[in-house]
Amino acid sequence: MFERLESIETRYNELMQLMSQPEVATNPDLLRKYGQEQSDMEETVQTYRRYKALRQELADVQEMLDAGLDDAAERDMFKEEADSLAAKLAKIEEKLRMMLLPKDPNDAKNVIVEIRAGAGGDEAGLFAADLFRMYTRYAENHRWKTTLLSSNESGIGGFKEVIFQVKGKGAYSRLKYESGVHRVQRVPNTESSGRIHTSTATVAVLPEMEDVEVEIDPNEIRIDIFRSSGPGGQSVNTTDSAVRLTHVPTGIIVTCQDEKSQLQNKIKAMSILRAKLYDMEQQRQQAELGAERRSQVGTGDRSEKIRTYNFPQTRVTDHRIGYTSHRLPAILDGELDEFIDALINHYQAEQLKALNN
Repeated sequence: MFERLESIETRYNELMQLMSQPEVATNPDLLRKYGQEQSDMEETVQTYRRYKALRQELADVQEMLDAGLDDAAERDMFKEEADSLAAKLAKIEEKLRMMLLPKDPNDAKNVIVEIRAGAGGDEAGLFAADLFRMYTRYAENHRWKTTLLSSNESGIGGFKEVIFQVKGKGAYSRLKYESGVHRVQRVPNTESSGRIHTSTATVAVLPEMEDVEVEIDPNEIRIDIFRSSGPGGQSVNTTDSAVRLTHVPTGIIVTCQDEKSQLQNKIKAMSILRAKLYDMEQQRQQAELGAERRSQVGTGDRSEKIRTYNFPQTRVTDHRIGYTSHRLPAILDGELDEFIDALINHYQAEQLKALNN
């Protein structure tokens, strides 16, 4: 572990020198590349330097103790200091081990989130709308930008499907844990007898891909242009601006009609299609690896029930890790960090355990 940390710190220092050289400082692409590489190392390097400083402090204190102290009170004071430093070092060493775990290459990417109403009729559509609001509020709390890509409203304020983009540093690293089936238990507004209903919605969180990362043969795409329908601006129902893309080899269909411009709808549809094709390939590779070798961190089975939102008990439970909170209103208002932090800690511990074994 410490050899790796030393090599990371050495590379960090090399990058500092490289970025101060005139030929790099005047090359925006190279400067951005080196700057991003250094930024990715920053926290690890600073934590390691803190570790080394504490380790030296402990060595100095231990040297005083080994030299022998005549004053009992002074000896106790140094012993207490040594114990405190050793405890701090143990915590930082554990943190460093976590930092060296294999990172998901998509963690820094923006994401495309797709929410679909599941079982439960109109109530499922309303729940999908609640989830959409929850994630957009969560993005606001992290100062991330959200853009609606596509939506299919149910007519009573809900969504049959809604797809949106979240742009911001580390968006995928945190939102990837939200993929799966979400379940709600509550008395619907549409229920006159006051009975509790159970409804579901599925969430898929996909890393946004660039053109160079996912190549799509234009000859394999069928493009249909049609007139927009449903709520919208002045151009809805008056211009042929809606776009439907069909990827013939896989059968994936993406429709976008929320923009007035046909070009903008096509750009958004292509972005969704790239993300879906990448996700399909990732799922195929995971399946080939087999259950024992496959790493499900942050993804999991899309058909898995991952979380329940119980309104009568104001309870939210994540079934993957058995974590429960009774702050349902706050969570639906975007305060999701307690769940996401718990999931990150759980899966990192699982990774660490696997590596140690």
